[in-house]
Amino acid sequence: MIDTVIFDLDGTLLYTLENLYKSTNYALKKCGYSERTLEEIRNFVGNGVNKLIERSIPQGIENPDFEKCVSVFKEHYSKTMEDDTHPYNGIIELLEKLNNDGIKCAVVSNKYDSAVKELCKKYFGSRILTAIGESLSIRKKPAPDTVLAVIKELGAKNTVYVGDSEVDIQTAQNAKIPCISVTWGYKDSVFLVKNNAQILVNNVEELYYAIKKLG
Repeated sequence: MIDTVIFDLDGTLLYTLENLYKSTNYALKKCGYSERTLEEIRNFVGNGVNKLIERSIPQGIENPDFEKCVSVFKEHYSKTMEDDTHPYNGIIELLEKLNNDGIKCAVVSNKYDSAVKELCKKYFGSRILTAIGESLSIRKKPAPDTVLAVIKELGAKNTVYVGDSEVDIQTAQNAKIPCISVTWGYKDSVFLVKNNAQILVNNVEELYYAIKKLG
């Protein structure tokens, strides 16, 4: 029986794309570069802030303004990250249902750690027992380290990972746990299937039953 569910954050529990889009373009404009479209940002997210800026700025990490652009992004995002962000429909109810079933819920994200913790605290409170984001102290997804750290912290015996991207699928594979891929996030079902998604769900109700079925 599944006793622990580890969720990705952006595109899985929270809609955050508008804020990522605005902060990226704020940073690009501040550094003197052309802005990106919402669809481009959708395709760039999933691997953390550094990779988002690397994909957005001309010449990537070779650009002399790369570090400055990352810094400006973080400063702007830290002030605005709640503006257009919200939980997807039914997510709060899902977490409460899982909690009531005795299933522990946690978050592992490639968003930087302070933002992950702040957003989880604001939107989910005690429904999420622990949340880990990107930091210098631990390898980010798709390395399994953050997932394994949560499993150890919570004493989990049977864990499933839930996410919306190929990075999440790879992370679960590397951690040797099953993965459920949601289709309401930033990558569509065709893309997810091409990237080895095994279990696809289209809404929160399907997600709940997929988790229970694994048990």
